[in-house]
Amino acid sequence: MTVLVVIPARYASTRYPGKPLVALRGADGEARTLIRRSWEAAVQVAGVDRVVVATDDDRIRTEAEGFGAEVVMTSETCRNGTERCAEAHAALGGGYDIVVNLQGDAPLTPHWFVEALVAGLHADPGADIATPVLRCDGRALNGFLDDRRAGRVGGTTAVFGTGRRALYFSKEVIPYTGRHYADDEATPVFHHVGVYAYRPAALAAYPGWETGALENLEGLEQLRFLEHGRAVLCVEVEARGRQFWELNNPEDVPRIEAMMAEMGMS
Repeated sequence: MTVLVVIPARYASTRYPGKPLVALRGADGEARTLIRRSWEAAVQVAGVDRVVVATDDDRIRTEAEGFGAEVVMTSETCRNGTERCAEAHAALGGGYDIVVNLQGDAPLTPHWFVEALVAGLHADPGADIATPVLRCDGRALNGFLDDRRAGRVGGTTAVFGTGRRALYFSKEVIPYTGRHYADDEATPVFHHVGVYAYRPAALAAYPGWETGALENLEGLEQLRFLEHGRAVLCVEVEARGRQFWELNNPEDVPRIEAMMAEMGMS
């Protein structure tokens, strides 16, 4: 199976304008931009045929080409990363069996997360899209709850049913659990990691669908697939000692840098 990885990146982020060009300092003290660190994560994935950055901004294009990435220019009308991936895949002439959306704000994504997605989609012909979920320990869950109490958008959570088919994704902490968990204790809450592997037909159809009430309320692009009756496979992945966090807000920068320092990531 041929696999294309697309890293969608836009400059005009509502919550954090210019986010792809924000510098993150690694454990060795070297600062590299978010888009570069995301690309470096993508090229570590085994079994990938091509990696491209998809953007509508010349500043991001200049930065990406400067460190050797292939860039596909997309329109400013793309409403989210999935639409940008669909446009990039079409611009490249299509033909890939699986298209992976490795979002440009998730530089800590381990390569085995993406590899598990591709394997999961390959093994489940009934799924249109696959996305990873990570069981929260008490430390992670308490961090989510602290963010919500402070009015910050932290991680996204996922619930799924039979066959690990997704039931819902939310920026709230679901399912509800009324007890406290120790930092190293497993919880029933799953952190949704914002990476996707699509079948090309589902990806091509996505931009033509109207956004539904749930997508608009939550601001989560994957809900459009659920609202249009498509099967989303949740693939449980293992952290293997790695910490994970997406860069959504300026205050996430020191958090991610601290994680990189703790994990010894340069």
